[in-house]
Amino acid sequence: MNIVFLDHATMGAVSLAPIEALGALTVYDNTANAQAIERCKKAEVIICNKVRMSKEVMDALPKLRLICIAATGMNNVDLEYAAAKNILVKNVANYSTASVAQVTFALLLPLMHNICYLDSFVKSGNYAHAAMFTHHGHAFFELSGKQLGIIGMGNIGKRVAGIAEAFGAQVAYYSTTGKNHSAAYPSLSLNELLQTSDVISIHAPLNDSTNNLIAYPQLQLMKPSAYLVNIGRGRIVNEPDLARALNENLIAGAALDVFVNEPIHTDNPLLHINNKEKLIMTPHIGWASVEARRRLVDKIAENIRTYASSR
Repeated sequence: MNIVFLDHATMGAVSLAPIEALGALTVYDNTANAQAIERCKKAEVIICNKVRMSKEVMDALPKLRLICIAATGMNNVDLEYAAAKNILVKNVANYSTASVAQVTFALLLPLMHNICYLDSFVKSGNYAHAAMFTHHGHAFFELSGKQLGIIGMGNIGKRVAGIAEAFGAQVAYYSTTGKNHSAAYPSLSLNELLQTSDVISIHAPLNDSTNNLIAYPQLQLMKPSAYLVNIGRGRIVNEPDLARALNENLIAGAALDVFVNEPIHTDNPLLHINNKEKLIMTPHIGWASVEARRRLVDKIAENIRTYASSR
């Protein structure tokens, strides 16, 4: 098989040996959409993450039989047209559940504990000259006994719920689709979840029902002591409204791993909030543990093997 990976750089430094064993693999770090046809003329299998597989691309590639998406989301492929052309499209689900759940708490706990400030207090030398062994400059509260509200109770939401319980938190959730539920936790309306939770953690996909789900009116419902974590998709949270809410102290803080534009634009209001200690931001790394990326490669290879065995 001729296999072409169009945007390997999206996966970082991870071995492609399981895929290389299945055919003649050509790898490009990055591919502009306009380059896809030229680079895939001989491809029977295309692997891509962000490169668009449009009607025009598929029509220009008569040898193409399988598109492997190096991710869970499939919005970069015209799925209806691929089906009409008898081109298989395979994504990879559940490879990053443990990674995303872990990063959720890697974001939340430093935010709740003001770790960035406390670390700076020690490293600056201020602690060396302090009169007391403990510094009470910023209070923090325990997660135990607090309500952690989850938006999106899929596999990742359920994993986050289990970790939250280990901290002694009470879990409630809002299902954005009305399909993913858990009998172990109370299901609330979005407004009730926002009003009663001490932490809101977002683990939903982006679709028509979640686009701009959390805007200024929703942020107004949250407790002034509450925290918001978004590790789902950037467009679920209205970024200018969140910046306004943080500047107005409507909520205690927020942590984000996803943004409307990735990489983030320099004029994003979140980069210019008044109190930067109220916000932690990471560059869309929740999915990307070494183990998760290895699982992703293994499952792409599995998808190719399954296709090859049936052709």
